[in-house]
Amino acid sequence: MEKCYAYIVQCADGTFYTGWTLDLDRRLLEHNEPNSKTKYTRRRQPVKMVYFEEFETRAKAAQREDQIKDLSRQDKIQLIQSKHPEFNPNSPPI
Repeated sequence: MEKCYAYIVQCADGTFYTGWTLDLDRRLLEHNEPNSKTKYTRRRQPVKMVYFEEFETRAKAAQREDQIKDLSRQDKIQLIQSKHPEFNPNSPPI
């Protein structure tokens, strides 16, 4: 059974990007590559992984990605702080 993840990265400008992947480490490296295929994060580098959830299928991870994307910024901050109470969205992300 493969592991899949829905995740949130915080960009250098403080904004959030939400996605899903099979490999968190690889995906974070991709987001930080100078020629990243992810247009949003390419222009806001560096990015930092601030939250993830693990799932058993790609479909569940993609579904959760959509749910997270629909959240307000404040709701995303609360979600991140539910796992990382020390997270401060007003601190420089990197």
